[in-house]
Amino acid sequence: MRPRALIVDDEAPAREELRYLLEEIGQVQVVGEATNGEEALLLLRSLDYDLVLLDVRMPGGSGLEVAAALRDLPHRPKVIFTTAYPDHAVEAFDLAAADYLVKPFDADRLRRAVDRALASERTEEGTAAGQGSAVEPLSRIPVQREGRTVLVDGASIVYAAAARGYSSLKLADERVLVSLSLNELERRLRGHFYRAHRSYLVNLDHVRELVPDFRGALVLVMDDRQRSRVEVSRRHARELRRRLGL
Repeated sequence: MRPRALIVDDEAPAREELRYLLEEIGQVQVVGEATNGEEALLLLRSLDYDLVLLDVRMPGGSGLEVAAALRDLPHRPKVIFTTAYPDHAVEAFDLAAADYLVKPFDADRLRRAVDRALASERTEEGTAAGQGSAVEPLSRIPVQREGRTVLVDGASIVYAAAARGYSSLKLADERVLVSLSLNELERRLRGHFYRAHRSYLVNLDHVRELVPDFRGALVLVMDDRQRSRVEVSRRHARELRRRLGL
């Protein structure tokens, strides 16, 4: 049996479009629709769903409130937000959303989101059943660009730097700003990143060279186009050397 999906949107045309796209890609079966947050929670508490496609702004409880309430369910479905509002992506991913789609989107974009959500659920089920644990993939970080929310793959981030009220992400050939603190980024990107300094978070996969200085600290030369240099404090340099087996 295909995974069961619930569509939650207060606009009938939006629900019809989502149902049509889901039927076209054929990965899930739509077994419920709700027009507001209150209806959604009633359905979610009466039947186990595998996937919920949630609008953000609705009467009777926002999609964010519904997603937060899912934590209390015995079977917590994966959530894909589908909305016309790009400005709630950070909150959505803090609620462990599988994806955040900004309308309009096509069947291919929806298919990728559903693939990600279902793959994540299978990984969790396999781990819970004792079938071995998988390495958790790097989180995708929502970035605002020209009124759109673009999801940046964590693996493409060379390093992140703290700034007043936000963080700066250095990619291969550009720099973008996000409204997440460095501590929040560190939590999302755990495992592949190293806190080189209280103001820097470094992707170790992008370190090209380690240059020691006379104080016992290190300078990391990164592999981005500009060959950026990131200073590692003396205390963190000792930890990094141990981590790298130096």
